[in-house]
Amino acid sequence: MVGLECFLDVVRALGMGSCLSLEGGSAYGPVPSSPGPGNKRRKRRVTGNSSATAVAPPSNNLEMWLHRIPGRQFLNGSSDFASLFCKQGKKGVNQDAMIAWENFGSPDTIFCGVFDGHGPFGHVVAKKVRDALPLKLTSQWVLTNNAKKGAANDTNEAASYQDHKDNEHCELFMTLKDSFLKAFKVMDKELKLHPRIDCYCSGTTAVTLVKQGQDLVIANVGDSRALLGTRDEDGSLVAVQLTVDLKPNLPRETERIMRFKGRVFALQNEPEVA
Repeated sequence: MVGLECFLDVVRALGMGSCLSLEGGSAYGPVPSSPGPGNKRRKRRVTGNSSATAVAPPSNNLEMWLHRIPGRQFLNGSSDFASLFCKQGKKGVNQDAMIAWENFGSPDTIFCGVFDGHGPFGHVVAKKVRDALPLKLTSQWVLTNNAKKGAANDTNEAASYQDHKDNEHCELFMTLKDSFLKAFKVMDKELKLHPRIDCYCSGTTAVTLVKQGQDLVIANVGDSRALLGTRDEDGSLVAVQLTVDLKPNLPRETERIMRFKGRVFALQNEPEVA
């Protein structure tokens, strides 16, 4: 991930139901990031019923710890509400990674992400971002919420119910926006400092979302795309594009790259690739 700059969007997903949720168990039992009745002390309120839980993964064997989390799916498979599938192409190493994580910090929250690596270490970067970014997002979510909590205590509580609900949705979006931006920046810095990953010519796209209740917040970089499956007036299934592919052929994206001392040019053997 080079020069990450989130493009954020929020969609009120009315009538979606629990799309992309997962149901699963674990032979190892629950872990802190999937709070249940025995983990209430770890719960942190964002606003109303919104919450996030601080995650403290072990410093050793992070991959095994992640595999023990119930409701976290990252391999080909399906459940009652989600399906993940990735197929090897003809270019060599499969550099794609994906994740769908139910009960992400709270029972009504889901995290999903797709990462398309590029370059010699693209497959390594994509998998590392898949594993590390959700944890960084959770940590930033808690920190951002705690920072805003003191200011909220000084506000006037004599507001109407509708104003309260509107403020609740606005606060949730702003909290997640700040958390996404900080998590992406921390992830980018960590990759640049990684001793065994050369990020000069390698990186990954990232299209990520958090669905909490009927709210959907999306953050993406690169040309991986988020789509919403819905139905038209005739009942036919249609796909609604939720994100913009951030490619160098977009004037705004070219300007951003140049602003950060980057270059945009076509490959000699693949002129259609910038």
